[in-house]
Amino acid sequence: MEKVTDTIINIGVNDYDITLFEGQYELEAGMAYNSYVILDDKIAIMDTVDSDVTEQWLKNLDEALDGKTPDYLVVHHMEPDHSGSIEVLVNKYPNITIVTSAKAVELMQQFASKPINQEIQVVKEGDTLELGLHNLSFVAAPMIHWPEVIMSYDSAEKVLFSADAFGKFGTRDADEDWACEARRYYFNIVGKYGAQVQNLLKKAANLDIQTICPLHGPVLTENLEYYVNLYDTWSKYEPEDKGVFIAYASIHGHTAEAAKKFKEILEAAGEEKVAIADLSREDIHESVEDAFRYDRLVLAAASYDAGVFPPMEDLLRRLKAKGYKNRTIAIIENGSWAPSAARTIKALLEGMQVEILEDVITIKSRMNDQNIEEMKALAEKLVK
Repeated sequence: MEKVTDTIINIGVNDYDITLFEGQYELEAGMAYNSYVILDDKIAIMDTVDSDVTEQWLKNLDEALDGKTPDYLVVHHMEPDHSGSIEVLVNKYPNITIVTSAKAVELMQQFASKPINQEIQVVKEGDTLELGLHNLSFVAAPMIHWPEVIMSYDSAEKVLFSADAFGKFGTRDADEDWACEARRYYFNIVGKYGAQVQNLLKKAANLDIQTICPLHGPVLTENLEYYVNLYDTWSKYEPEDKGVFIAYASIHGHTAEAAKKFKEILEAAGEEKVAIADLSREDIHESVEDAFRYDRLVLAAASYDAGVFPPMEDLLRRLKAKGYKNRTIAIIENGSWAPSAARTIKALLEGMQVEILEDVITIKSRMNDQNIEEMKALAEKLVK
């Protein structure tokens, strides 16, 4: 439990045991499920937490309430990691009023084990909820990243309750850079909805925000421009950094050898930032993150079943689903008798607004001196 202000308390729970989020995202530093209590003439609970941590959350809630009875539960987002304790809460406080969007009411009943007969106050963009000193105004944020999402702004203490926006993987006390895990979270979970994030940022620009309270990760209180600017860059699908990301999919190690050699050639040619990933062995979601982070992408893959080795296909399908664009792409293929990787990669890239360099390097089984010379020529075109 942590104080945000004298009257706003984060009663969320750090889950140190979870290793896989949403059934797919690997976690090295657990996950934070944030929930807040606003103490005023009327008391509002801002979202609940995942059912796995309900017991600890209830203890935090009891400590924050100190014998008082809450009046409202504000539901910003109905995903189970934030709504998983709603039923327990309404059973504990049967007179509490739920405040949420119309779409959230529908989802709430779908997720509930039995009908929720609580008093529900449906709100929309521009509606307000007066608690006393605190006056919450609601901001519609559909598809960031579910259709029912709303956010709320507390004008008294200039706090934005931002639902999943500005969240990250990891517990609140994880000793790690915010941007790295926030970037992986954004592009893999929210990334498809850049236009909607842009709409939200335009709304937020009209608010005097001094604190951002997301549903995951730390409360943000300083240098908010840094976080907002990153979200602006990410949601415009613009590269964050000038650099090259090499993603390779190798069967017997020869494509990996070529990819690593090309990294050396790029660095020798003066490229300061070159990241590389083995798609067969490393977290695919990290590769999605890095593909969006840098302005150039090198795809090195073996041919397979007259197509491309599946880990590369997996990456490209994920990038396409997330709206990948505004990048320059180079291709290195490997094929012992009938190279097909480059052709398949180009087909998978169709529809993405990217520049594909014409100089495809084709390796026949194993990299040779001619391939190295071709890589040097390709590096000259790729290095900026």
